[in-house]
Amino acid sequence: MLWLHPQANRRRPNAAMTDPQAPAALDIRPAGRRDAVAVIDLIHRVFDEYGFIWDPEDEFWDLLGDEFPYTAPRGAIWTARDASGAVVGSIAAERLEEEAVELHRLYLDAHLRGRGHGRALLETGVDWARAGGAARVILWSDTRFEDAHRLYERRGFRRSGQRALADVNQTVEYRYELGLEPERAD
Repeated sequence: MLWLHPQANRRRPNAAMTDPQAPAALDIRPAGRRDAVAVIDLIHRVFDEYGFIWDPEDEFWDLLGDEFPYTAPRGAIWTARDASGAVVGSIAAERLEEEAVELHRLYLDAHLRGRGHGRALLETGVDWARAGGAARVILWSDTRFEDAHRLYERRGFRRSGQRALADVNQTVEYRYELGLEPERAD
């Protein structure tokens, strides 16, 4: 079973993120369909940053469709919020099969990157997969998101494939995969 106590899904900042010289910590918390518009706004900002064509009807089938894949036990979604409560980051997880979880929607506002926030979001998804007994985590990432690729590789993900999408942005994505060790009961 994939249910976790709600507080178990909240990630607190590490010491580096609470340094007085560092930016304010983000609160990563479980989210749901009610947060879809704020997540879409975040993704829109990232699309603008990369000069992508904005095509919400094609891009957000998972966030706006009748079936929301990010609810227990099939999946989960989290948002990162700044001190004002604004959504500035996101990640989602979806169980594909008994042993695999796919991460989706890992986005973070540009001014917050490189400060440990992306890693905290990534770890939230990986922790959820591990707690649910997944043996591996996969994700797909646009080839243009080079900083994200470095994050995945530092975390231990290995590039394991590539695909081209038939979308307006002529997206080509890399597949990344991470094997998980089972949680140990101490």
